[in-house]
Formats: sequence, C-alpha cells, structure tokens
Amino acid sequence: MSKPDQSNEQDVVVVGGGPSGRIAAIGLAQLGLSVALVAPVAGGQDGRTTALWQQSISFLKRIGVWDDLAQSTAPLAKMRMVDDTGGLIRAPEVVFDSSDLELEEFGFNILNDRLNAVLEEKCSAEETLTVFPEQAVSVETASGHILVETASGSHIRARLAIAADGRKSMLRDAAGIDVKTWAYPQVAVVLNIEHRLPHNSVSTEFHTPTGPFTLVPLPGNMSSIVCVESEEGAERLCAMKAAELEMELERRAHSILGSFKLASDVKSFPLSGMSASRLIGDRIALIGEAAHVFPPIGAQGLNLSLRDIIDLTSVVGGACRRSVDPGDRSILEHYETKRRRDITTRTNAVDILNRSLLTPFLPVQAARGLGMYVVDKVAPLKRFLMREGMSPASGFRRPG
Repeated sequence: MSKPDQSNEQDVVVVGGGPSGRIAAIGLAQLGLSVALVAPVAGGQDGRTTALWQQSISFLKRIGVWDDLAQSTAPLAKMRMVDDTGGLIRAPEVVFDSSDLELEEFGFNILNDRLNAVLEEKCSAEETLTVFPEQAVSVETASGHILVETASGSHIRARLAIAADGRKSMLRDAAGIDVKTWAYPQVAVVLNIEHRLPHNSVSTEFHTPTGPFTLVPLPGNMSSIVCVESEEGAERLCAMKAAELEMELERRAHSILGSFKLASDVKSFPLSGMSASRLIGDRIALIGEAAHVFPPIGAQGLNLSLRDIIDLTSVVGGACRRSVDPGDRSILEHYETKRRRDITTRTNAVDILNRSLLTPFLPVQAARGLGMYVVDKVAPLKRFLMREGMSPASGFRRPG
C-alpha cells in the first residue's frame, strides 16, 4: 500500500527494513492489526546468504512467504565439522545428518537479495500493512501511545513499536536500553563461488586457528563461503586477484569441491558482539540485531531473530484475543521472559566456540577435542544437539 496522509494511527509501527523487520511486520499484520513499516529502500546488492532452519521455515510458511522462496534455496542435509587448527590436540571430524532426526534436511540456504526481494513484495501485498520507504528520525512515548516521525515529516502514532533497526538502533537508544558490546580480533570474508564437484547438500565448517572457514550449499554447483580471518589475513585475501583467491580458497577447502570460480564480489565485515540489557522499553520491543549480535557461526543469527518474531507474534496475538493493549507493560514483560534464556544461551555458546578456536592453550584445545569426540560417539547427545541447534528447549518437532 502507498503512504497515506501526514498523520497516521496504527496498532503497531515496525522500524527497520531488513528481513527481521519485514517478517515481523507481515506476521503482525496477519494477526489483524494495522501495521506501519518504516523501512528505507535497500541500496545495492547484498551478496551474502542466510541459512534458515526448520522452525524458521515453518513460520515463513505460516505467513505465506516460503512458497516464493523455496525454488531459490539449497537444502542442507548434512553439516560436517572438521578440525583444521593444526594444534597438537585435534578434535575428530563430526557429521550431523538430518536423517538421524527423520528429516530430509535441517534447513535451506538462500541468497539475501532473493529473500529481501520476496519480503518487499509480500509487505506491499498485505492489506493492513502500510510501508514508509524512508528513515525514522525520532520517537517519543506518551501515555497510551508511541509516536514515530519519518524523514519526510510523517508522524505515526501506535500502541506498540518494534525496534528492528539493527545494532545501532535509534528506538533502543530512545528507550534508554544499555548494551554490552565486545569485539573480536577477526574479520569475516564473505563471497559466493562456483565449484566443479557437487556439494551433495553438505555444509562443511573447517575450524581453523583464525576462526571457521565454512562452505554452505547454494542451488546447483555453487556455495557461499564465510572465511573468518585475522585483520591482516582478511586484507591479504581481499587484495588477491581472482585467480589467486580461487586457488587459495580451494586450498583451504582441501579441494573437497574441486576447482573454484568466484561468483560474487568479495566483502569483509569486522566481527563483534552485542547484547541489550533489556528487550523492552515503554511500548517498545526489541528484535533481531537491535537486541543481539554475534559472529556468523552455526547460522544462528537470523534464526534467533525469527524466534524473537515467533514469540513476539504469539504474545501479541494472545493479547489481541483477550482485547488487551499489545503495548501494555505486562505483555512486553511476557515477551522478554520468553526470549531471554534463548538469547543468552546462544550468545554465550557462539562466543565460547569462537574464542576456543583462537587460543593456543592446550587444556582448552583438549576440552574442545574431547567434547567433539563425545558428541560424535554418544548418539542421544548428538541428536539432542541437532534439535537444539535448530530450535531451543525442545521447540523443534519432527514433521508428521
């Protein structure tokens, strides 16, 4: 729908144009709420990819998004973890197989550009969703409502605001929510490649002294690569000519997919982490990277954000059925209670795994190696970790 007059009354305003903001806006609109989405038009191509696990896919199916995405995805049937640290104590190779959970795949990998394009189309098609393709410039709370002003001077009055505006969230700052931030001595080099041999729906993660080197399937004989390096190492990779970089990446992959050919631009992103001290403010709820940021390990980022949205829509939907104000403090506190443990557990787990790869301390290497050995040999533990990887606290249920 097009932007209406300068003054707007809505049930909910969502601020943020990434996948989290758009998915939240669609999900909330389908509860029968009037929703405003303040989302600047994305500039340029993204090039990165996102792995979506089964719980996320189930929600995307429920809101009518998945069918338009499915043909552009590659299944992830197995996840292989290889110790390539070169340390004195090496962990055994571990393969997580979706068939052990009676699933055809753990999830699917998709290009962000395709995901964003489909979400933009779906937002435009929602009857109770109004899109403002611009920045939010200010936010104020008052008794019984919240007021968001856009760059063009439009004012959106709503009962609830969703902060999906990223790690530098204006709404989070306006709510006075503190954050804990930390940095890693690492940079993620991200690109897509074509390769000679088929990937057979297997995602492979090499654990190296500088961090994970991960190959994630894309449709056809293509994969996305996330190479976590030191700052100096990332600079060297990004400075390489195409042929030299292709050979270097193939070497790091131990030629498991044959020869490589670049299929995208090469981009790099410094790694850091962030955790908000609270997930709620006065008529404000945080989701996605406004609430939590951590390194691209284990494909947890957007899936964690989708769980924010799943719990948020569940709580808000329950409020609507009881004719309760969705921005009421008790409703927001219920959302925070549902999310806090999952976010804390995931953030800590990713941080510990990443730091364990960086230390030369032998007891840490031994503990990591022993842990991988136990995981590989104890089938019930392995299945538990696979289920938890897709959905925490037994939230996962096998289809059928």
